Amino acid sequence: MTLTTGQLEAWMAAWLWPFLRIGACLMVAPVFGAHFVPARFRIVLAAAITLVVAPLLPPLPDVSPFSGAGIVITAQQLIIGIAIGFVLQIVFDALAMGGQLLANTMGLSFAFNVDPLRGTGTPVLGQFYTLIATLTFLALNGHIAIIQAMVDGFGTMPIGTTGLGSEALWQIGLYGGQLFRGALMVALPGLTALLIVNLAFGVVSRAAPSLNLFAIGFPVTLIGGLLIVVAGLPAVQSGFITLMRETMDFTLSLMRVR
Repeated sequence: MTLTTGQLEAWMAAWLWPFLRIGACLMVAPVFGAHFVPARFRIVLAAAITLVVAPLLPPLPDVSPFSGAGIVITAQQLIIGIAIGFVLQIVFDALAMGGQLLANTMGLSFAFNVDPLRGTGTPVLGQFYTLIATLTFLALNGHIAIIQAMVDGFGTMPIGTTGLGSEALWQIGLYGGQLFRGALMVALPGLTALLIVNLAFGVVSRAAPSLNLFAIGFPVTLIGGLLIVVAGLPAVQSGFITLMRETMDFTLSLMRVR
């Protein structure tokens, strides 16, 4: 049995390029790309998905992985995978940012904790919203939807030298604005309620200048903010589901699945 260099390169390309796209997505995607998920687990999971998906892919281009065109294809697969994970991660960052805005207003900006998803210090309220979003995401089988979107993308955007063009990359950059839209969607009701509370204290300070607002205002604002957070949890969850649905639709359109 003799194996030629061309055969070895063809076999290598058949498994390498799908693995790169899937692995790049899992390294960035929410939940999969969390700081507490070991990199070895993500690599093994990407390899397992590749073993299932690779035999079902359309015919690959007859290009050597070590040629100039092969390097372009490799870069395209990495860009596609990172783009999918980045777009989906925006929703989780929006909730964390909304929680941070609300925490700064209600006086909880000093309460920091280590975020298990990113391994950095974030306000407790932002981390609380992120954990709720993560549990909701898993309960709705969002992790399965990510894998399904990647697998369907191989049929509509096959492996080749042409991948995400300049227009698609520009759309991804513009979609980053959803970060601020989602943050305002989460924090705006609470910010409005706390603004009314602060205006009420301003009126009280004008009516009773001798009143120590620093001793009274902080606990009242903090308690009021916590009550607002509890009352707004259903709205936060429904807003996250809406954002995630819109993001999945955008991802599928980006992959030309829809």
